[in-house]
Amino acid sequence: MNTIDKKQSLGGFEKYLPLWIPLCMAIGVLLSLYTTLGEQIEALAIGGISIPIGICLFFMMYPAVLNLKGSELRKLKDNPKPILLTLFSNWIIAPLVGFVLAKMFLSDHDELFVAVILLSASPCTAMVLVWGSMADGNQEQNVVNTSLNTITIMIFYAPLVALLTGIQNIEIDRWGLAISVLVFIGLPILAGLLTRKIVIPMKGQAWFDETYRPVLGKFSIISLLTTLIVLFALNGNTILGSPEYLLLISIPLLLGFVIVVGINIAMTKLFRLKYREAAVTVIIGSSSHFEIAIATAIAAYGVGSVAALGTTMGLFWEIPIMLGLVYLARYLGRKNFW
Repeated sequence: MNTIDKKQSLGGFEKYLPLWIPLCMAIGVLLSLYTTLGEQIEALAIGGISIPIGICLFFMMYPAVLNLKGSELRKLKDNPKPILLTLFSNWIIAPLVGFVLAKMFLSDHDELFVAVILLSASPCTAMVLVWGSMADGNQEQNVVNTSLNTITIMIFYAPLVALLTGIQNIEIDRWGLAISVLVFIGLPILAGLLTRKIVIPMKGQAWFDETYRPVLGKFSIISLLTTLIVLFALNGNTILGSPEYLLLISIPLLLGFVIVVGINIAMTKLFRLKYREAAVTVIIGSSSHFEIAIATAIAAYGVGSVAALGTTMGLFWEIPIMLGLVYLARYLGRKNFW
């Protein structure tokens, strides 16, 4: 049987994410017009960090880092080529493409420029596990890559964002950027590692994988949608007053997806990867970690900022594009492209 004939799918709620996302955006805008929710949420802050947003972002990140397995990284030596290609795409190709497109289209809009950099410099660690499963890709490679991405974000993300924004002469709080990474990535990693050490010995690996993680996955999506409602409730006036912001940032984001996906498909063909490895390489290499991008934008510019609004547009476009990429990968597989 062809390796891609076995279909895998999202759950009933998750598969409608492309509908829930614009719906939550619309709800947020309506709340900004007819309620004082935005002002009430903005008042709940400590040191410029919104407490409700911080809680939502933690539960967006925490389920993802439950996938982190140090033991998986030892498997790198078994088949390093797909892993290395993915890392090259995540940390070289995607950030450079994002920078060039942001410079072409957003040179006069600093916060939108930063939003594109935050998105393009952040490799995904969570949803790609779902996309890889749907494409019937090599899930062992997927786990290794996501585990490695979780670690490399801690090391490379803040310096890379600082470098690319510095080239454009955009002032950004570098210490704040580093602290954001430690808080929004470091704390969930610590919580995830402690959870594995405590829960698995008590309940067993099977219960952890089949019950605990799926339930937390639901919390992650609910937190994501709640964050969207809050962000658009806070940014409703900005959106209605300057809708061109959404169009402006959508141009480099969409072009960036097309270019990076094209490069990744070409690389996997050039290096003669098989279907299951190629599919995961393209999917992970073309996705972004919108959770950390949103969190960093909020920490740097505030919950009601244009930068925070810009990073949410990365999420708005990524979900349907990644779903489309799954079907494209399966199509190419049926045509024996790889």
